[in-house]
Amino acid sequence: MAKSSNQKLKLLYLIKILSEQTDDNHSITLHGIQSALNAYDINAERKSLYDDIEALRNYGIDVIGEAKGKSYEYHIGERQFELAELKLLVDAVQASKFITVKKSSQLIKKLEGLTSIHEARQLQRQVYVADRIKTMNESIYYNVDILHNAISRNIKIRFQYTQWTVSKELEMKKNGELYEVSPWALSWDNENYYLVAFDSAAAIIKHYRVDKMMKLTLTDEKREGRDYFEQFNMAAYTRKMFGMYHGTEQTVKIRFANDLAGVVIDRFGQDVYLRPVDENHFIVHVKVAVSRQFLAWVIGLGRGAKIMAPEDVAEEMKKTIKELAALYED
Repeated sequence: MAKSSNQKLKLLYLIKILSEQTDDNHSITLHGIQSALNAYDINAERKSLYDDIEALRNYGIDVIGEAKGKSYEYHIGERQFELAELKLLVDAVQASKFITVKKSSQLIKKLEGLTSIHEARQLQRQVYVADRIKTMNESIYYNVDILHNAISRNIKIRFQYTQWTVSKELEMKKNGELYEVSPWALSWDNENYYLVAFDSAAAIIKHYRVDKMMKLTLTDEKREGRDYFEQFNMAAYTRKMFGMYHGTEQTVKIRFANDLAGVVIDRFGQDVYLRPVDENHFIVHVKVAVSRQFLAWVIGLGRGAKIMAPEDVAEEMKKTIKELAALYED
């Protein structure tokens, strides 16, 4: 019998069949493998298949053969990713607000290709998240790649920065004027991607929402601000920022009710010192960027949290509370 042009691809199609059709709970017989190969116009004798399977094992593919009743069946055992790991990755993609719906679907489809068609159905059941807000900016996926490229090449970037209007349209900040900064790190905070960069003109570190960056390009100029970033601690920076809003950086003394210990540790990390002051309260001293978002976080904790010092921050809190109360007096 004449061999088809696909015959040389037999090993590759054998990997494809075993990878797609088998897993720990689904196996295939030699006859099933022969039928699957025939669908690709490939003929395979039983003896040659024994040799091929052994070749795959020698290559490092975990092909497991087991007697099941009167038949002998094969399946792929250990894979690069376990099903539980793929579920975790799928959930992360679906939950990520900065990835568009279209790109999420494309990424999840690729993740499904890393397991069998049977286990892929379990990944599909993981996909749906009701009313998940996703970005509409398809370019963010490529912006992240450009930013990593700029950081690795040690060069500056230029971009336009946008903001939302009440008519739900994006408009250019600074009338479309180009921003030029030195990118140093990317941060994922509050479900958004942020670029942390050095602004040479202002001689300070700033951050920018990646999904609001447009027409992002690389320059030929070397980055600046290395001295700043050699002393920069990303984890400490994100802990200080509330909602990634800028504010005057200060050490603030706050009294909390004991039942808020978990909230404080989740926010400031396990290294934060909780000093008991009585049977029901403890005090912490934390460095934060004092902004309206920080004050709102404290307000959200109700009677369980009180700013004790410095005085100007406590006064700012009183002022904010009065303004909010006045808003509802009508």
